Amino acid sequence: MISPGAPKTRRSVEREFWKGVALGRSSEGAAVAVGVSSAVGARWFRQGGGMPTIELADPVGRYVSFPEREEIAILRAQDVGVREIARRLDRDPATISRELRRNAATRGGRLEYRASVAQWKAELMARRPKPAKLVVNLLLHDYVQERLDGRVHRPDGTIVAGPEVPDWKGRNKPHRQDRRWSTAWSPEQISRRLKVDFPDDESMRISHEAIYQSLFIEGRGALKRELVACLRTGRALRVPRARSRNKPQGHVTEDVVISERPAEADDRAVPGHWEGDLIIGTNRSAIGTVIERKSRSTLLVHLPRLEGYGEAPRVKNGPALAGYGAVAMNAALTASMTRLPEQLRKTLTWDRGKELSAHAQFTLDTGTKVFFADPHSPWQRPTNENTNGLLRRYFPKGTDLSRWSAEDLDAVALALNSRPRKALDWKTPAEVFTEQLQLLKHDGVASTG
Repeated sequence: MISPGAPKTRRSVEREFWKGVALGRSSEGAAVAVGVSSAVGARWFRQGGGMPTIELADPVGRYVSFPEREEIAILRAQDVGVREIARRLDRDPATISRELRRNAATRGGRLEYRASVAQWKAELMARRPKPAKLVVNLLLHDYVQERLDGRVHRPDGTIVAGPEVPDWKGRNKPHRQDRRWSTAWSPEQISRRLKVDFPDDESMRISHEAIYQSLFIEGRGALKRELVACLRTGRALRVPRARSRNKPQGHVTEDVVISERPAEADDRAVPGHWEGDLIIGTNRSAIGTVIERKSRSTLLVHLPRLEGYGEAPRVKNGPALAGYGAVAMNAALTASMTRLPEQLRKTLTWDRGKELSAHAQFTLDTGTKVFFADPHSPWQRPTNENTNGLLRRYFPKGTDLSRWSAEDLDAVALALNSRPRKALDWKTPAEVFTEQLQLLKHDGVASTG
């Protein structure tokens, strides 16, 4: 007879707690609702990483329930026999006999059946020490961890160390400070890509939910919990838009508002339509981001400081030396876009920032027509906004972005372009972009023949 300490809270109570959390209650509120302290509820929530650690459906059928155990205790105290108890509960006599033998209290050196102790012992024995799949399958474990935790590298394979970061303390993502650079595929990307990379190996399969559980639930032993910092959100626990009028203003004239953009740019059927913006850092630093709508391929535009920056105090209406004034932005963006074939640079949709106020000259230099989204309408550039969110994993707010070289930006762009995307049927942007280039070459050969 095992008796390892005091009985824990019944699983039925814990089950009701998680049902309350699923309904939107706080951990403290759900705990109070089921009759335990708020500290216990907070501990359950933290240990589970915000996820239920037990099956929420009540056990039925062959399992003896807690009400039945209460009835057994009452009848046993009245010296009712085993067969009579079985008859009244519509159970087999062997089931009652086994219940009385296995789950009786042993304090005082004699067997005494109590419902609460019997329930505790039954739940203790019902716990399954089943090892997680990532613990048993080392090849699968290494595949998942490499794509979560793998290093960022340049096209030649050289590792890019990225910024120095403090040790992970088990809290949510750090705000306004550096985060460690990693490959940072999402669990769903990893799960879906396994079918592409191992089409004939059924052992190389795992659901994205199992990966999340290995990260968030304490004691699973499959993946280190600090790897949650490699997820896009970096969280240690799981947890009407007003449209402005479409009107011209300032450098945005009537012919370049987004309503004038060609219809072919909306459905993503034709390649060559891009979305762009800046991500801003401290000390007036910035990086240009340009994303192709069809392939989701990313270009990062290096915007270095101009000569004379920081040598004299800034003056109002003085020269723009931070690297993303209209002239500097045009030069850097033109250099990046002209590396592409002409057929793949048809339009560019930008925010209404003044950095692209010289868009007319940019159009003359590159042949790329510029359009501007409505004010305060980031959903009109969804691909760019989504990618900027991914990039904040490498370039957090509140950090100086001018310290990264063009080669560093190319390495980060390569990491993003090598990640499979659900929208691309789990292909990578690099693979789709390469297909687009091959089609252009094929069409060119066909037209000249």
